[in-house]
Amino acid sequence: MENSVGIVEKQFYTFAEPPRQITLESGATLGPVTIAYETYGTLSEKKDNAILIAHAFSGDSHVAGHYASDKEGDKPGWWDFLVGPGKGIDTNKYFVICPNILGSCMGSTGPSSINPETGKPYGLKFPMMTIGDMVVTQKILIDHLGIKRLRAVVGGSVGGMQVQEWCVKYPEAVQAAIPIATTMRHSALAIAFNEIARQSIISDPNWNKGDYYGSQPPKMGLAVARMVGHVTYLSDEAMRRKFGRRLQNKETLSYGFDGDFQVESYLRHQGSKFVDRFDANSLLYITKAADYFDVVDLMNRPVTKQLSDKKIKYLVVSFSSDWLYPTYQAKELVQALKRRGEDVSFCEIEADCGHDAFLIADERFISLIRGFINGIS
Repeated sequence: MENSVGIVEKQFYTFAEPPRQITLESGATLGPVTIAYETYGTLSEKKDNAILIAHAFSGDSHVAGHYASDKEGDKPGWWDFLVGPGKGIDTNKYFVICPNILGSCMGSTGPSSINPETGKPYGLKFPMMTIGDMVVTQKILIDHLGIKRLRAVVGGSVGGMQVQEWCVKYPEAVQAAIPIATTMRHSALAIAFNEIARQSIISDPNWNKGDYYGSQPPKMGLAVARMVGHVTYLSDEAMRRKFGRRLQNKETLSYGFDGDFQVESYLRHQGSKFVDRFDANSLLYITKAADYFDVVDLMNRPVTKQLSDKKIKYLVVSFSSDWLYPTYQAKELVQALKRRGEDVSFCEIEADCGHDAFLIADERFISLIRGFINGIS
């Protein structure tokens, strides 16, 4: 595993034990709360070399390296090309932390976790949470690690929303921020796709109003939700190049509904693969939290104005073929930050891979992140 962080281990931190539950933005209380996280590199003696990476909605804390239990051929962490010794985020220099978000099903407390009041999974009894609530739990973790100020907060997509929330909620704790392929708030189009995904789950008869744990889960609804998502992550050019109108192991049309085209087979595969690793209720909660996110509203809150003298160095990154969060939305963020007098750099990377471009190894992207992080002072 050349230039890899090597074997890594998922860690857990539990807090907010009753009666000291945390209060969410909705007014509901939650506790205890467990956050799963991974770390790479070594925290400096002054604890001033920490970088927090925020993952996208269906991601997890496994950014780089392998688990000891991995089999030969298993994929490394989802940003392994970017995070590691000598890489864009150099773990020889920096201590990298990636927490799994609140509401997820990848080790952190979410709808599939056990409700201490009932001894059963929360299901829909799990309180609605926001991107802000996710960040609050991350800040509690960072405080637990004894880190006063992060050298940088980095994240793409929903991770980029978390980056913005960090800068609004805790500007004194952030030296630099890199929101990637993200937006200040969801457009009607993005909300619409999320609603289609949610309705596909809710309409599945096995969903049972979220109470499907211990029985047959809503696999078909979740698979269709993932298929919808994958369409938004790609671009027209990427799909044309990858699939075109090529048939799937056939020479003639079936004149039926078996899935004649390669793109149909691909989407079905992605959907079926997703149901084996993700919880349907988590998708409902996280997509709703993303829809609720509105950094324009956050910037106008009194607490933000009181802390507006805390300057953060920003790098906003977009990709030319991203139609889920188009470049014009990144430019709106840049303009809003400049109006506040922030130090902002912006780069649109020409790429035809669509929204998922930030998850694909590209030396231009890697060099951009490396140069910005190494230049933070």
